[in-house]
Amino acid sequence: QVQLVESGGGLVQAGGSLRLSCAASGRTFNAMAWFRQAPGKEREFVAAISWSGDRTYYADSVKGRFTISRDNAKNTVYLQMNSLKPEDTAVYYCAADSRVWVSRIASAYNYWGQGTQVTVSS
Repeated sequence: QVQLVESGGGLVQAGGSLRLSCAASGRTFNAMAWFRQAPGKEREFVAAISWSGDRTYYADSVKGRFTISRDNAKNTVYLQMNSLKPEDTAVYYCAADSRVWVSRIASAYNYWGQGTQVTVSS
């Protein structure tokens, strides 16, 4: 059974940092990514990474503040979030698939985690 389990969310003050983790089980994936959804808004792309890590994509809103990485030996993807802003508040979802090498598009991912809440206070 394939599972993606996120962890690391929480409450942090603006300017602070959090590190999200997503542990996959049941299989490995070429592409892994993070998306987020704020209340009343559509789910949006945050960051994606290829199997080898040589290709990474970021949303313009997080570029320079967030870093995606992965440890294939642990089948885990990470999202280091620095200089957090209140507008980063959302439920963050991990996504994975092997049909693509890496993608910014939600429909490219067939496997999703349950989400972890990130709240940034001003």
